[in-house]
Amino acid sequence: MTITPNQIPAQSQDRTPALENEMTPRPEYDNPNYKGSGKLKDKVALITGGDSGIGRSVAVFYAKEGADVAIVYYDEHDDAKETQKAVEKYGRRCILLPGDIRNESFCHGAVRKT
Repeated sequence: MTITPNQIPAQSQDRTPALENEMTPRPEYDNPNYKGSGKLKDKVALITGGDSGIGRSVAVFYAKEGADVAIVYYDEHDDAKETQKAVEKYGRRCILLPGDIRNESFCHGAVRKT
C-alpha cells in the first residue's frame, strides 16, 4: 500500500530514540522492484542508525548491491533484528552492534568488528 504524505498520521512516542516497530503505518524501506547491479559486491558497510528509518533503507539497498553490513544502533533491538532479516533476505551478512556512539571506545570497537 502506498501512502501519500497528506495521508500519513502524526507519529508520537514517549521514548527517544523511538521504536519503528510501534509506528502505524509502518515505514516503507525496500523497493521490491529495484534490482541491484553488484556495485558493492563483497564490500562491507558500517551504518550508524541502521536499525530503522533511512539507516534501515540504506542497509537493505547496500545488501541489494552486494555488500555485507554492520549496523550500529542504541537499544532498539527488535528494530535491529528486523533490519538484519531484511539484509539477510538478499543473501548478505548483517551484524548488529548495539551501543552508544557518544562513547569513543565503543566506536573504535565497532570499526574493528567490521
